[in-house]
Amino acid sequence: MTVFLVRRLVWTAFVLFAITVLTFLIFFATPGIDPAAAMAGRNTDPATVESIRRDFGLDRPLPVQYTMMMKRMFVDRDLVSYTNRGVQVLPQIKAAAPVTLSVVLGAAVIWLLLSTLIGIAAATFRGTVIDPLLMALGLVALSTPVFWLGEVVNLLTQSRFHDSLLFSWVPALGYTPLTEDPLLWFRHLIIPWIVLAVGFIGLYSRVLRSSLLEVQNEDFVRTARAKGLSERRVMVRHVLRMSLISFVSLFGLDFGALVGGGAVLVEVVFGLPGVGSLIFRSASGLDLPVVMATVIYAAFFIVLANAVVDVVYALLDPRIRLGRTQTA
Repeated sequence: MTVFLVRRLVWTAFVLFAITVLTFLIFFATPGIDPAAAMAGRNTDPATVESIRRDFGLDRPLPVQYTMMMKRMFVDRDLVSYTNRGVQVLPQIKAAAPVTLSVVLGAAVIWLLLSTLIGIAAATFRGTVIDPLLMALGLVALSTPVFWLGEVVNLLTQSRFHDSLLFSWVPALGYTPLTEDPLLWFRHLIIPWIVLAVGFIGLYSRVLRSSLLEVQNEDFVRTARAKGLSERRVMVRHVLRMSLISFVSLFGLDFGALVGGGAVLVEVVFGLPGVGSLIFRSASGLDLPVVMATVIYAAFFIVLANAVVDVVYALLDPRIRLGRTQTA
């Protein structure tokens, strides 16, 4: 197992290195992209563009540019924005990361709890009207665009019915850190949590239902029932545990992607200064150092989420742990 973990760490480092190289090449070696011209603005004389190119080292060979950028990002930690002169990149990501984590963690708690309950209820009441009704609602939730739902909710809570008793507690769009005012932090995020969680509830409940129905036909489940175990114990200790493997895999990928900036639509709609909003602004302004740093940040969380999923796999299914130990 130790050898497997070491190999996994080495592979993770290699993947992150490859991502940094690929991201750098996409933004700095793609024909038609000239960061110096973008920073100089429109109708700028060539001399100014060349001066900017020299100041930022954009006139040097690509390997030298890559080395300089990685050094400033990971060693000196003084990488600066191209469009906002003098503004460092890493403090922007450091300030945005807690906002995104707050949004994603709260939404994850909601969609995991509700999708688990809905998936179990649909599998338990299979063959009745409850099952297709729950799955139909899940399909509607899954098909609802996040940005549209967010705009509709904002229209109701921030404009149309904001002064009503139902939504008078909803604060203006924005974000308050948890350390400053926990109650206001919660009030700012409860609606974004629900909006972000809706689609995932529809998806995860359907995935869990399918897994539960598939596992119920396995031999070990029949054996557990033949031993006289109660249906509740069979469902919780055997069926649900094995069904969570695909559930956990899906959650790991989604959580890593959301923390890495995948919650951009919710953040932009609700005015939350998270990583997704930072990526949106930077990409719109072609601020390449910020875009590259946020892409690497996102890649780190996605790779980390995959590693955690592997560990959870081993805890849920001993066969996976034994197989990996033998392979290692």
